[in-house]
Amino acid sequence: MLRTMLDEYGLDDIEVTMETRFTEDLELESIDLVTLAGSLEARYGRQVNFAEFVADLELDEIIDLTVGQLVEYVVRCLRAARER
Repeated sequence: MLRTMLDEYGLDDIEVTMETRFTEDLELESIDLVTLAGSLEARYGRQVNFAEFVADLELDEIIDLTVGQLVEYVVRCLRAARER
C-alpha cells in the first residue's frame, strides 16, 4: 500500500524500512496519512482503525511515526480480530 502511494508521488526510488519515518523521511503530510488510513480501511475493513491508533498518540509521536510502528499496529489488530 505504502509503496503504491509513494510510486504515485514519484518517490519510487526511496528505500523504506521499519525505521522510516512518514514525516521526516518520506515527507508525507497529514493529508497523505489520511489517504493511507483510507487504504488501510479499504484493505482490512474496520479491523484496522488508523484514526483510533493516531488518537492515542501525542503530536510529537505522530510527527515521528515510523513504518514499523504502523506495521506493528496493523499486525496487532489483525491478530486480535482472528482471536475473536
